[in-house]
Amino acid sequence: MSIRHTTKARRGAAMGALAAALALAVAGCGSEDGGKRDDGASPKSTAAKDDGRAGDDGGNDGGDDGKNDPAADSDKTIGEIKGPNGIVVTLHSAVRDSGGFVTVNGTVTNRGDQLFNAVDWRSKETEMKSRSSVSGASLVDEAGKKRYLVLRDTDGECLCTTGLSGIKPDESRPLFAQFPAPPSSVTKVDFQIPTMPSVSIELTG
Repeated sequence: MSIRHTTKARRGAAMGALAAALALAVAGCGSEDGGKRDDGASPKSTAAKDDGRAGDDGGNDGGDDGKNDPAADSDKTIGEIKGPNGIVVTLHSAVRDSGGFVTVNGTVTNRGDQLFNAVDWRSKETEMKSRSSVSGASLVDEAGKKRYLVLRDTDGECLCTTGLSGIKPDESRPLFAQFPAPPSSVTKVDFQIPTMPSVSIELTG
């Protein structure tokens, strides 16, 4: 009986050592893979989310992480919208890309005397996480009688600027919105934001 018990004990110790070695190997592989995923993340797949949600974080915690950075092509103006309470949206570009999208870049400036929250600029979808965004914006092709809405990502969030809250008087913040591209024959569209007048802009690219 003692020989059997000794053999079983040795087998158990060997199995335990083997399991420990396998556990260490798996842990090492997991750590290495995690590093590769962090380093190799595709910037294209996260660019739209990062641009928009950085504003969301800034709006929530009152920080100034990039809120006053100029929008792309901010030295150009292709259209301007003046809304109630001194809110002005200046559009700098509306560019087609090879993927079949149109990206509109602009700047929202609070020229009034009160804080501004863009809650009325969002779409009517109740599942949208951000309550202060330009998800309700659209491009309208009057001649073709078509309206193009802001695109959504795989999580249902808009491909647009979010976190447009707590904009102080005399403060400016960049904004963008991405839409499906109208046919190449369409060179001008109306850009619309809820509660604001529309403006005719020219598409480039």
